[in-house]
Amino acid sequence: MLYKLWTFKRAERQTSQFIDVFRRSNKFSEVQAVCASLVASPLVGLFQSGYAELTAQLRGNPAPDPGNPQGTAGRPTLKSLTAVDRSLLRASVVEVNKLERRLPILATTASVAPFIGLFGTVWGIMTAFLSIGQTGSTSLTVVGTPIAEALIATAFGLAAAIPALIAYNHLSNRVRLFASEMDDFSMEFLNIAERNFT
Repeated sequence: MLYKLWTFKRAERQTSQFIDVFRRSNKFSEVQAVCASLVASPLVGLFQSGYAELTAQLRGNPAPDPGNPQGTAGRPTLKSLTAVDRSLLRASVVEVNKLERRLPILATTASVAPFIGLFGTVWGIMTAFLSIGQTGSTSLTVVGTPIAEALIATAFGLAAAIPALIAYNHLSNRVRLFASEMDDFSMEFLNIAERNFT
């Protein structure tokens, strides 16, 4: 839980810095220069994927024929904006998978821990009944200790499950917020690419 909270806090801080740089820069190459220092942000992975596709398409543009009087340099154009969109979608899936890493451990803990506690409870009650059968007495001194042990097992199971469930829900919600930010960034990136290169 603590590791994921720290990771997400760092990602949020670097995402804020990256968005600030992205919106202030006039060229994608300027943004690319700061990406190495902000690798914790999922938007960096998106940007780098989109930028790589954009660069590959712009490099692939044939140079105008100098013998052709109509052959002017002009500005570079994209062959396919859809290909840039697909590269951003692929990168988005990769980044969401990175963010969700280790979250299933919390979900599993939240699901299984109460059952382990319940197993301890059943074991303690069985022990209490065995004590009653061996001594023939139902006094509190005979059954008190096994039942207390059974309740301790239940308490430990709940003590593990409740924080794990709260953390899982909280962190899953933050992953959804990151995914929403990535969708917004992808649209912003595509708008800029369309405006400048089509």
